[in-house]
Amino acid sequence: MTTDSPPVDRRRWLALAVVMTASFMDLVDVTIVNIAMPSIKRDIDASFSALQWLSEGYALAFAIGLITGGRLGDIYGRKKVFLLGMGGFTLASMLCGVAADPQLLVASRVLQGAMGALMVPQVLSIVHVTFPAHERGKVFGMFGAVMGLGAVSGPLLGALLTQWNLFGLEWRPIFLINVPVGIAGLLLGRHFITESKAPKALRLDIVGVALASVALLMLLYPLTQGREHDWPLWGFVSMAGSVPMLAAFIAYERYKTRKDGSPLVELSLFKVKSFAAGIGVQLTFGVASGIFFLVWTLYMQLGLGWSALRSGLTGIPFSLAISVAAGMSVQKLVPKYGRKVLQAGALVMAAGVLTYIWEADRYGADIESWQMALPLAVMGLGMGLIVAPITDAVLSEVPRDHAGSASGLINTTQQLGNAIGLGLVSVAFFGVVDDADPRRETPSDIFGGAFTHAMWWVAGALLAVFALMFLLPKRSKHHETAEGDGEETVAPDVAAAEAVAVVPAQEGEKELLKR
Repeated sequence: MTTDSPPVDRRRWLALAVVMTASFMDLVDVTIVNIAMPSIKRDIDASFSALQWLSEGYALAFAIGLITGGRLGDIYGRKKVFLLGMGGFTLASMLCGVAADPQLLVASRVLQGAMGALMVPQVLSIVHVTFPAHERGKVFGMFGAVMGLGAVSGPLLGALLTQWNLFGLEWRPIFLINVPVGIAGLLLGRHFITESKAPKALRLDIVGVALASVALLMLLYPLTQGREHDWPLWGFVSMAGSVPMLAAFIAYERYKTRKDGSPLVELSLFKVKSFAAGIGVQLTFGVASGIFFLVWTLYMQLGLGWSALRSGLTGIPFSLAISVAAGMSVQKLVPKYGRKVLQAGALVMAAGVLTYIWEADRYGADIESWQMALPLAVMGLGMGLIVAPITDAVLSEVPRDHAGSASGLINTTQQLGNAIGLGLVSVAFFGVVDDADPRRETPSDIFGGAFTHAMWWVAGALLAVFALMFLLPKRSKHHETAEGDGEETVAPDVAAAEAVAVVPAQEGEKELLKR
């Protein structure tokens, strides 16, 4: 089976439209919910912990299922698993849109995340077997543009759908809009996507998935729910118990490697110093992102009393700055300056956070959207310098045979960091809200104080990211050899696309990395 030069299918552009739409749906659903949370809280009387779980449940299910989802596609067929994931994602979106209570809504969001983990890892696999090698550069460029559009449009689309209150449905259209799009994608995908499998797909590591899931739930459930129950003893016992459970997972992965060579996580990757540091970078950066995006929305709407639309429009400088900086970092800055660009990104983003803290303290409830534009633009520039080139930097010293698995683990780790950050919002943000005296302080004072407190956590995480980046290679091997002997490496366009869209599975992954 040769996948570098697949037969040209005249229907390939329709197939591309389907898989790009699926990726767009997933990315938008990650960002669209935050802006509607105050409306959800009012409409179905959701608690703060339920609001956290709307994002955390999705992120956790998505992260846990990513590598397994890629493996299932390699074994049973990428088209088949993609359509299964898209159908499940559409059904879960409908359940979210009709949910009458917080518990059902959270459960539906978890299902959404799990179905997204089946759908998203197939995207680049399908692209690879559908397009000939000479067209893939153009396809990856289009893919990056669509992902950037999703990142920019998610919050704004959520704000508009919430503000318009279509048919009196309040926040529900942010989920229901996926239903007609998903149905159309299923019908088109069935006819235009070509089926493919990996020639040597490995076995599923079900025990590994179970151990990892239990360990993460033992940590994150009490972290999120503990505040509502006044931090009971069982919560601390559960969090402490997650450590031996994680140790059991590592021990089993070693056993699985010896037994049949198909572990969920390739532990030998952690012997590569730059990869281990990169995992730390992605985890910590994910924590910072998880904290910021949730508390930022709650601060603007619950603290300042702004509408969903005003809050969404306020974030436009942030999104635009990310897009601009991401393009510059990959195309011009990183090839010339290497690791320093990523470190500069962490410091620039931290500077934006500190500026935001200063403005929130100085202006209080009188702060305006235009005053937030400067710190948000600075934060966006910093984030853009990091998110686009980070995968290529972390993969730089990884043996080529393990590049696919390493890329998958990088993306999974960032999602886990996001879930942990959302859990920490209980301490960094809601803990301050709980300690405030509403008889002596206004909502703007309470939520403003909680916001600045949480932003100090974000700044600290970004400084940790900066320090960890010293362990990354000074320059990517791709850039060192680009004008040298032509050695085959993982191209930045593939790595960047994987960073936002796909976590392929072990043996099948290797095919995706060949150009």
